[in-house]
Amino acid sequence: MTAAQFDMFAGAPALPAGLSCADDVLSESEESALLAQFATVAVTPFKFQGWLGKRETASFGWRYDFEDASFGPTEAIPDYLLPLRARAAAFADVPEDDLVQAMVTRYDPGAGIGWHRDRPVFDHVIGISLANAATLRLRRRTPDGFERAHLPLPRRSIYRLSGAVRHAWEHSIAAMDVPRWSITFRTLSDKGLKAFERRLAGPDRPAG
Repeated sequence: MTAAQFDMFAGAPALPAGLSCADDVLSESEESALLAQFATVAVTPFKFQGWLGKRETASFGWRYDFEDASFGPTEAIPDYLLPLRARAAAFADVPEDDLVQAMVTRYDPGAGIGWHRDRPVFDHVIGISLANAATLRLRRRTPDGFERAHLPLPRRSIYRLSGAVRHAWEHSIAAMDVPRWSITFRTLSDKGLKAFERRLAGPDRPAG
């Protein structure tokens, strides 16, 4: 299912360019197995410049620290996430190895995500919802205010942000009364790749 085909709200505006979605990227039994795995993941509260968020996260492959804006490699993506990463790559039509970051997020009741765009070190953003449904809210500033759109995210559904919706729109998820998990896979942007090259070059050997 593509964003252009998705319109369950009568009279709703067309969804932004670069947003695509599909249902049932994994089965109920696969979802249950992942949720059991997540019980062993050491998630920690999201931190942003001294503020402590209600959601809890764990990053694999690459991490971005919102406390000091540092960015670099971290613990490898675990094997149990690799089959889902392959499906996410096929859905987004990107090479599997390009999905270098996986973020596992736990939303307890009352947790959500405020308006934001993902950090510029990342490019494609692919999200998968587990345990309970949510709604992805989108907005873009215009001279007359905000243009808005929204996309339901059923359990086991997948969506991708790329192009205009990734770079020109903000997104958020409202706080919910039920728990939810998500997995987000990301590729590196040109900026992120240059940061990676600098790391490979080392402190005394500038990249390029």
